[in-house]
Amino acid sequence: MSVRRLSPTQPESFAFSPESLKTAMWWIAKFPEGRQQSAVIPLLWLVQKQEGWVSEPAIRVVAEMLGMAQIRVLEVATFYTMFMLEPVGSVALVQVCGTTPCMLRGSGDLMSVCKKKIGPKDHLSADGKFYWQEVECMGACSNAPMAAINDYYYEDLTAESFEALLDDFAAGKSPKPGSAIGRQGAAPEGGPATLSDPSLYDGSRSKAIKKLPNAAPKPKKEPAA
Repeated sequence: MSVRRLSPTQPESFAFSPESLKTAMWWIAKFPEGRQQSAVIPLLWLVQKQEGWVSEPAIRVVAEMLGMAQIRVLEVATFYTMFMLEPVGSVALVQVCGTTPCMLRGSGDLMSVCKKKIGPKDHLSADGKFYWQEVECMGACSNAPMAAINDYYYEDLTAESFEALLDDFAAGKSPKPGSAIGRQGAAPEGGPATLSDPSLYDGSRSKAIKKLPNAAPKPKKEPAA
C-alpha cells in the first residue's frame, strides 16, 4: 500500500457542526464505558462528510473527544483509504476503478476523460470543483467500467457518457446513479435471461394447485374375540 500523509496545507481549526456533533455523540453513546475509542471510524467519517476530507485539526478534535492519543487517530485515518487526507473538489470526488475487469472494459478511456476535463490525478482541478483518483476494485465488476462519484456508483460507462456525466455535475445537476445503459442490477445486457415468467415467482401457480384429498382413513380394529 502506498504511503499516505496529511496534506501540507492545513486549516487553522476544525469544529463539528451542531448536526454532526449530535450524530457524533450518538455514536459515542453506542459503546460501553471505557470503549468510546471504538467510535473513531464513525467520527472520522462524519468529519469527511462535513468537510470533504480529514484534516490535522479534525484529527486532534476527534482524539480529544474520544480520549485517544492523536497518533492513534492519525494511524486510523492514514490506514483506511476511504479517508481523504487533502482537500477534494467542492462539486465532485471522482474515483475511477482501474482493476482488471474495468481495465478490460475501458477504464483507461475514463481516466483519459478525467485527465482532459479535470487534470492530473490526485490533484484538485484548476477551479477547485473536481478531484479524481484511480482506485482498486469497488465490487461492480459485472457492470464495468465504472466510477464512484461522491457517494454513488455510475456503471456501464463509455468515454462519451462519462464526459457527459462530468459536464452535468459541473452544471450543478445531480445525475441519477446506476447503469448508463439502464441495466437492472447486475443482470445481463438487454435484460434478465432467467426467471422471465412472473408466474415462476409471483405465487400465481400455487393458487392453481387443487387441494389434495384427505388421506384414506385407517381401518378400524376388529374387537377382540
